[in-house]
Amino acid sequence: MDTIGNMLTIIRNGLAVKKETVAIPYSQLKLNILKILEKRGFIKKSALKGRKNKKIIDVALSYDKNKKPLISHLKRISKPSRRIYISANKIRNVQSGKGIWVISTSKGVFDDKEAKKNKLGGELICEIW
Repeated sequence: MDTIGNMLTIIRNGLAVKKETVAIPYSQLKLNILKILEKRGFIKKSALKGRKNKKIIDVALSYDKNKKPLISHLKRISKPSRRIYISANKIRNVQSGKGIWVISTSKGVFDDKEAKKNKLGGELICEIW
């Protein structure tokens, strides 16, 4: 099962029905991806809740003044059946700088700008705008 794809679908469905928060099963990779989205302003906040094997990540979704979601596109790029890798010199702007790529590198999970600045390539996890 693709847990990252599942996380993106939970967020997409929550935005479609205008929920304020959604709950996502915990993993460190998911938490790192959500922290990138929080830092770039696509979501309000992500917080870890629960203990031991009952952990969840509570995600506060962001909307503009007209209750339109700030995220209009979430797409899983690298899937368990087909891994997609990108080198640092091939990283480009997504949607003319409005969107981001989330890249898993050997030094951790970064957005496209940080990975390019640090000259790191890696697995292209998803694109968001």
